[in-house]
Amino acid sequence: PTYDRMSYLNRTAALRDYNIAVSGGSDRTRFYLGGGYTKQESIWKPMGFERQSLKINLDHKISERVTIGTTNTLSRSYRDQARPANGGNGTLLQASLNIPTYLPIFDDAGQPLRWVNFDNIATLTSRVNLWSTSLHYIGNTYIDIDIAKHLKFRSSVSVDYNNYDENEYWQKNTILGNAGGKGSQSVTALATLINEQTLNYSNKFGNHSLNVLFGNTIQSSTVRNVSATGTNFPSDAYTQISSAAIQTASQYNNASRLASFFGRVGYDYAKKYYVEFTARADGSSKFAKKWGYFPGVGVSWRINEENFLKDVEQVSNLKFRASYGAVGNQEGINDFASRGLWSGGYSYPDGVGSNENPGIGPYQLANNNLTWERTTQFSTGIDLGLFNDNLAIEFNYYNKKTTDLLLLRPLAAITGYPSYTSNFAQISNKGFELSINSTNIKTSSLTWRTDFNISKNKNNVDKIEADIPYAGRDLIRIQQGKELYSYWLYKQLRVNPDNGDAEFEDVNGDSKITADDRQIVGSVWPKFFGGFTNNFTYKGVDLNVFFTYSFGNKVWNHNRMLGETGGTLDANRVLLASQLDRWTTPGQITDVPRLTDANYARQENSRFLEDGSFVRLRSITLGYTFPSYITSKIGVQKLRVFASGTNLLLFTNYSGADPESNIGQDNIQGYDYGVPPQPRAFQFGLNLTL
Repeated sequence: PTYDRMSYLNRTAALRDYNIAVSGGSDRTRFYLGGGYTKQESIWKPMGFERQSLKINLDHKISERVTIGTTNTLSRSYRDQARPANGGNGTLLQASLNIPTYLPIFDDAGQPLRWVNFDNIATLTSRVNLWSTSLHYIGNTYIDIDIAKHLKFRSSVSVDYNNYDENEYWQKNTILGNAGGKGSQSVTALATLINEQTLNYSNKFGNHSLNVLFGNTIQSSTVRNVSATGTNFPSDAYTQISSAAIQTASQYNNASRLASFFGRVGYDYAKKYYVEFTARADGSSKFAKKWGYFPGVGVSWRINEENFLKDVEQVSNLKFRASYGAVGNQEGINDFASRGLWSGGYSYPDGVGSNENPGIGPYQLANNNLTWERTTQFSTGIDLGLFNDNLAIEFNYYNKKTTDLLLLRPLAAITGYPSYTSNFAQISNKGFELSINSTNIKTSSLTWRTDFNISKNKNNVDKIEADIPYAGRDLIRIQQGKELYSYWLYKQLRVNPDNGDAEFEDVNGDSKITADDRQIVGSVWPKFFGGFTNNFTYKGVDLNVFFTYSFGNKVWNHNRMLGETGGTLDANRVLLASQLDRWTTPGQITDVPRLTDANYARQENSRFLEDGSFVRLRSITLGYTFPSYITSKIGVQKLRVFASGTNLLLFTNYSGADPESNIGQDNIQGYDYGVPPQPRAFQFGLNLTL
């Protein structure tokens, strides 16, 4: 018999989402009160998500010149998280594929079995608990003051606070818990406080309009974490860390500050000629060289307002625009990235027997030159509206260059540090964006609208001092002269029909296949991508159909590499059916090499790099809004019922489950390894306005 572990893991997941809101007020006061509840199961057992939320908004006009207001959102969520497999280093999908299907999941007593060195899928779903809770508050309070007729001042204070509590326990009969059980708890408090002031002047003088804004923002962010781990618990039923025989604890505190000063001056003449100047200065505590300065300018011309085109009824809008400016980036690095850091957790011998004393040691190398990552961009475009904007076309071309890219720079092992944060790369991106929106039919009862967009981007690593490996197994690299995040693989040429060995391109011509023969063979980025939508309304019926597409990108199918074992013998894997196409007899033509551990067949090679192009039916929504003569009889203003589906169809040549796979490596698409596909979902609901 065979045992289908994927069927055991998968399920039809339910989603429940309820929202209720009430709003109202007077000419001086407005309020909004809303609440929501969401419960969503995952397609993988036993994962799930639950959230309760409350939102309160209030605005009050104190006088003709002064208005105050506040917005507040409070939510509490519970997440039953994904269980890591392979001793904590894999996923549930990998656990399903690690054990051959001829081995049973349960013993005769109904208990999960353990085979080889991996936890059974049933063990992971029933004997490992991993859950988290989050209490999240976002609030903003503001005051608007009309200082003079054309001069307004606003001051606001906002808070973003999140308390995140993560818990984990592995029972005694699991791999990680085999020393009497293993548990951990980690509590993290994240708080961001932002204070912003703006002063805005706006006036019109005949055909001249002027808008001037100045402001500043002060932001403070802190992160505090306390974690504890315990092993050897008295019972799997009593899992408090304090009850463990062996306990360890750790903590860390991070903090960052950001000060920004900005201004904008906008001018237009006769609503035809526009120019805008912007400038900002940002200072961040993350950098040694803290301040960055980022100016910008933009112009536009409403051509359809000119006399030579004003009377052309078919042209409802024609605008040319162009801009050039700079922005800075400080994301993706830690709060103390520029500083030399020391860390605890080290032990040093005291010279007496085997005794050791606790101590500290260097942890991070300082960089006194670390500064802002800077992107400058030139863009130009044209907006065209025809037939009262029943046909609207927007085209935009851009060319941007990012200098002083923030990256971890590898260091020689002799330094004692693996890497440090540095500005040491330059990349460029250029491309275009085109959108076409049309009203195809518009009558008293029927409307049909179509929206289409397409984007193309070409990037290049213009300058980098050394190649940087990205993602596991050095599959993806940042290399000068190539696209950012390009695949660095052995290029398989064929399978030798005489002996069944995989043959690879000998790049350096030394008649040997070594790491020097790896090369760039593709990119994670598509050649072009976009989406298109059709909206139909007929009397009370509405229909929305939304497609997305992507062409020309590559996907590394790591699941396939393991499932075909690259041609290498591996008794601990579930083999894919494609392994049946392996070379078996002389003269056979195939791209799957013979089953052996004596060749390079399992190396990271181009055979497992696939075309990730796709067209996906992202969503369909069908709704019906009841006419007012019916809703008025039941005392409601509006009643709409709807049914929707997401991820309903996928057209692709990719052999894996989902060409949009992402292992979470800095949001890089194109690495399919042990992650679930996007689920197909169906939803039914109603919108009710009292």
